[in-house]
Amino acid sequence: MLVSPSLLSANFANLQQDIEMINNSSADMLHLDIMDGVFVPNISFGFPVIKSVQQICTKPLDVHLMVVEPQKFIGAVRDCGATIMNIHQEACIHLDRAVNEIKRAGMKAAVTLNPSTPVATLEDIISELDMVLLMSVNPGFGGQSFIENTLKKVTRLRHMIAASNSKALIEIDGGVNLHTGAQLAEAGADILVAGSYVFNSKTPIQTIQGLKEL
Repeated sequence: MLVSPSLLSANFANLQQDIEMINNSSADMLHLDIMDGVFVPNISFGFPVIKSVQQICTKPLDVHLMVVEPQKFIGAVRDCGATIMNIHQEACIHLDRAVNEIKRAGMKAAVTLNPSTPVATLEDIISELDMVLLMSVNPGFGGQSFIENTLKKVTRLRHMIAASNSKALIEIDGGVNLHTGAQLAEAGADILVAGSYVFNSKTPIQTIQGLKEL
């Protein structure tokens, strides 16, 4: 299992310490949530923070835009050193165009679905994607409980990916812990995003490793 700790749950008074912990862990990437207070009911951080993080972090950056019109920020995300740019299907009218612009900018293209958005909405674009992120909580806040229906969505998405010969990985964000992570692994998930579960742990490096071994 691949693991992507979410910076949203880190200690922003001492980000360098938490990022160095991630560097020393078995985490595969670092998940960064940009929220605009419009698409989701919260505001997180912006590009200056990501640029600072990129200078310290040795892991690939998985940048998740929870914003309206995310296609406007492709250049800015690229300039922050992101490896993956993740945009919401619900926020992007011309999704195919945005996905191809992300790829032309030299990043991997990922699309996120909110809990109530069917995976079938990606049927005509799944072959172009590098990753699909299924939100297993309603986006905007950390520490929420896992939505059980996500397990069925993972299974449906796995079948869709296989049927289309897509190479897209399945990422899950929200309410991830050792219990839900094991369920998601069995359903066919490839990447687990974990925020509170990692950063609130007394032994975060071991917690990351536990998720890796699922």
